[in-house]
Amino acid sequence: MRRGAVLVLAAVLSMGALAMGQPKYVVLCDIAWAPFEWVSAKGAYLGFDLDVMRAIAILEGYEIEIRDTPFDSIIPAVIAGKGDIGASGFTINEERAQVVDFSEPYWTSDQAIVTRAGAGLDVAGALAAGRKVGAQRGTTGAGWVEEHYPDVTLVLYETYPEAVLDLLAGRLDAVVQDVDPSKQAVAQYPGLLEIAGIIETGEQFGFLVAKGDPKGILPLLSSGMAKLKDSGAWDLLVSAYFGPGLEEIEAAWEASIDILLVEKDVLKFAQTFAALVAE
Repeated sequence: MRRGAVLVLAAVLSMGALAMGQPKYVVLCDIAWAPFEWVSAKGAYLGFDLDVMRAIAILEGYEIEIRDTPFDSIIPAVIAGKGDIGASGFTINEERAQVVDFSEPYWTSDQAIVTRAGAGLDVAGALAAGRKVGAQRGTTGAGWVEEHYPDVTLVLYETYPEAVLDLLAGRLDAVVQDVDPSKQAVAQYPGLLEIAGIIETGEQFGFLVAKGDPKGILPLLSSGMAKLKDSGAWDLLVSAYFGPGLEEIEAAWEASIDILLVEKDVLKFAQTFAALVAE
């Protein structure tokens, strides 16, 4: 489905939801972080976080609008009331929890050290004094490097794909980011990148809302996640998004997304999507 068609469909669904009195919430995501969220070759927004948001909205009876927002701008925007939900792989930590409220954890992650293939670097070598290491601004990966490796030169980027491109060009020695996006980056550039090692940080991701949850969104997220897990749809989405290459995921998603957006059948969508990816 072309992006124009996706946007028209979203508008139609939004008008229908408003006519039926359904609330509408703005979901802010940094859509440059596969497999959690990215823009397909045809301009559609997809990813694990995004489809979980769409599925919960259907299950809990509300409408959403997804807005692409720089990662380090999402929390300030939610605080300022310019968005209702932050859904972009946010690690739950004490600093953030002082200014926003989190859902229950939905993902556990560690940090991976990505280097150029054949560089011969392990974690200690990639993070040795004087090395140039890239990370996305405002992420826990960047904070982890700052805290534990103050002698490296940390270069901050607006998105992780920008950091990966600089790594490929030889302007960085390593990139530090979460494991699953790192695996996708390595798969995207076969033979050019490798994971030098993994630091077990045990971070937990959560969706976030304004402090005090003034719109009562957290119970909806909790209920929706429980329904997805109880039905098996959650595990099907995990199998579809984590492991395969992006081209295979995009093709399967495009062939099945109408089941979610038009038919609004969450389980059938997850089953069809996962089956097509596995073919």
